[in-house]
Amino acid sequence: MEKIENITLEYLTIEDYQSLKSTMDEVYKPLPDASWKIDEIKKLIKIFPEGQVVLKVNGQLAGCALSIIVNEKLVETNHTYLEVTDNYRFGTHNKDGHILYGIDVFIKPEFRGLRLGRRMYDFRKDLCEDLNLKAIAFGGRIPNYHLYANELSPKDYIKKVQTKEINDPVLNFQLSNDFRPVRIMTNYLTGDKSSKDYAVLLQWNNIYYEKPSKKQPHYSKTVIRLGLVQWQMRLFTSIDDFLHQVEFFVDSLSGYKSDFVVFPELFNAPLMEKYNSLSEPEAIRNLAQYTKFFVEKFSELAIAYNINIVTGSMPELVDDVLYNVGYLCHRDGNIDRYEKIHITPNEKTVWGMQGGRQLEVFDTDAGKVGILICYDAEFPELSRLLAEEGMEILIVPFLTDTQNAYSRVRNCAQARAIENECYVAITGSIGNLPNVNNMDIQYAQSMVLTPCDFAFPADGIKAEATANTEMVLVTDVDLDLLRELNMFGSVRNLRDRRTDLFSLTKKL
Repeated sequence: MEKIENITLEYLTIEDYQSLKSTMDEVYKPLPDASWKIDEIKKLIKIFPEGQVVLKVNGQLAGCALSIIVNEKLVETNHTYLEVTDNYRFGTHNKDGHILYGIDVFIKPEFRGLRLGRRMYDFRKDLCEDLNLKAIAFGGRIPNYHLYANELSPKDYIKKVQTKEINDPVLNFQLSNDFRPVRIMTNYLTGDKSSKDYAVLLQWNNIYYEKPSKKQPHYSKTVIRLGLVQWQMRLFTSIDDFLHQVEFFVDSLSGYKSDFVVFPELFNAPLMEKYNSLSEPEAIRNLAQYTKFFVEKFSELAIAYNINIVTGSMPELVDDVLYNVGYLCHRDGNIDRYEKIHITPNEKTVWGMQGGRQLEVFDTDAGKVGILICYDAEFPELSRLLAEEGMEILIVPFLTDTQNAYSRVRNCAQARAIENECYVAITGSIGNLPNVNNMDIQYAQSMVLTPCDFAFPADGIKAEATANTEMVLVTDVDLDLLRELNMFGSVRNLRDRRTDLFSLTKKL
């Protein structure tokens, strides 16, 4: 497979049909005439355009999800696939119904294993919430049932799949995406020999559903889950071992459905151990040669685990000038770069680093994010400039050796949360590196900080890790609370600025 540059989720159009047909023919090769006809796709797009989506990788169609809205009574009874689709005429679609019914979802074989199916299921959940529907339902196949049909009833088979005694790739996937079995349906999909014509009605309930009223408010989900890695500095036998530890944390936080995973500043410093015989400037420049490779690996992980990754920071050589930089690897394949602007005296004198000149807010699928590296958080001008560009979450990867150094970063970060009416997430490394010069000891306590008002914790601390212990910190932040604070807070730090007396300007 070629390198993945971009992943997009788009509404299906009739112009996609030839690519869709080619994909369906490949996916449904064992089932002749199983592909959707062009007239059927046209009908779906006409009656419910927002329910039909395709997933494209590097512009190439990789998957598709089709759905309709049906009455709740249809789902409450035993039904067949032909009945729910009205023999592919879709007369069962009712825009005033309460159930989003999935009628097809597939991924092209060459793109399987990248967790792309989860993206389409997540889209359906968001659609269900946005349309204020009660639930998502569909008939799920049980393709491994034929192997156990002589000894187990469908009910017993499903129980054993749930307890992991039996592996069923389709049902396992549905269960892992929070769909629960409701009932067994007989003769659901004629010709499904692997499932013995059985199917399981699977359902996901929308906890945000509100009974429609004459004045139904529009609901928009704004809760973002942050995952911070408080990294233990340790020596690694190889780069592969280092990346294995990185993937462990990415996998873990993806499992908790985090929107972001954040690593600390210069957390790849243990890899300088092999260059410890060299001078400090030579050692870190040797480490910098791997940064491009690491960024590619981080981007692959972001795509594979469907999570945005803030890579902390790494040394990078640009035209023989050494910078302290990091990358925001989006889960859709895009990559943004940020630079440490204020270099500490130690970074200058020991390593010969120079400060960067980039400062910007990054648009993500989970809010507007600003990233400042360690010392930068101690300069209020930078975060204020970001706040003026709409920043909602400020992320601060840091590296501090002593508790007083850490306190500077932590206390300044709390001030940034209050004065800019934003969330601030800080994360650092802990432990000792006796075989890496200039990286002897580390102290950290990672945390998520908030403004101080009635909607937030009284002490402005949303969550905090145990100091000097390797762990992850997972917490949710609500962006709507920031908007309410800006308009109706006890104090309004952004709105009450005396811009008639002073102003702040970004020169670049």
